[in-house]
Amino acid sequence: MSGPAPKYSIIIPTFNRRDVILGTLESLTRLTSPPGGFEVIIIDDGSPHPLDELVAPYREQVDLTLLRQPNAGPAAARNRGAELARGQFLAFTDDDCQPIPDWLCAFDRVFSRDPDRLLGGIIINALDANVCSATSQLIVDLVYRQFNPTPETATFFCSNNFVMSAARFRELGGFDSSSFRLAAGEDRDFCARWRQRGWSMFQVNEAVILHFHRMNLQKFWKQCFGYGRGACTFHRLEAARGHNSLVRDSGFHFNLPRALWPLWIRLDWRSRLAALPLLGVWQVANLLGFLHQRRLDSRNNLASGQVTNPLP
Repeated sequence: MSGPAPKYSIIIPTFNRRDVILGTLESLTRLTSPPGGFEVIIIDDGSPHPLDELVAPYREQVDLTLLRQPNAGPAAARNRGAELARGQFLAFTDDDCQPIPDWLCAFDRVFSRDPDRLLGGIIINALDANVCSATSQLIVDLVYRQFNPTPETATFFCSNNFVMSAARFRELGGFDSSSFRLAAGEDRDFCARWRQRGWSMFQVNEAVILHFHRMNLQKFWKQCFGYGRGACTFHRLEAARGHNSLVRDSGFHFNLPRALWPLWIRLDWRSRLAALPLLGVWQVANLLGFLHQRRLDSRNNLASGQVTNPLP
């Protein structure tokens, strides 16, 4: 890498998704560059086949760095990308996401007024014909409605579409790659620690990515099971930090029908018929994942001589 440091570093973890990351790279060549420019850092998290030849044609179109590491999970891959980043701001997305051309500029307009916020954008499912993908997006939309009632009061962003200053990312210690090695939720934990510092968050509705997450029932179950494991890990960490969030968040599931209604009425009858059983799968898999992780935590506590459970 040579020349002046760019203003933005776009960090993309990837693992064994050669079929979709090309679309991500193509979308990055169409990005409108904000003042100061951007670089792209791809962290290959131990894919079976190296990506050097695949990404080589794009090196002439964007300032691109590819690093390969032993498989350590997406949180560790994002942290490694942040270590290499030269930008003032770190923009995170995933290898199955395609930002719209104005993506970075939409964030940049807000940073020009307040460079210290954590900014998150909007995620749109790009695979409407895939019922599992559409229902997965419905869950994300539901979570965003719950945790981000207005742009100014946002409390959670998915890690495939958020941006913050590199200085604050490093001050916070990045993602917790050890606790969330095998479970989803490192973005939720990151946002919670950010807010506990007294730092603000803001949702930028113009910063849109298209999500090409192709799923089947098995992958959908695995994702929801991982959500449950991640939720258990998150609440354990929150309890250790002196925050009891489990009771509050349990209300989210108990109030699900009422919270879902504004999104549900926008769907046509075919979409409702297809999504309804999958929403049930989500709840069952999420609960089983939570209980599975809690059992593992209890077993580990006993093995280490700790007999108390940090969860209420």
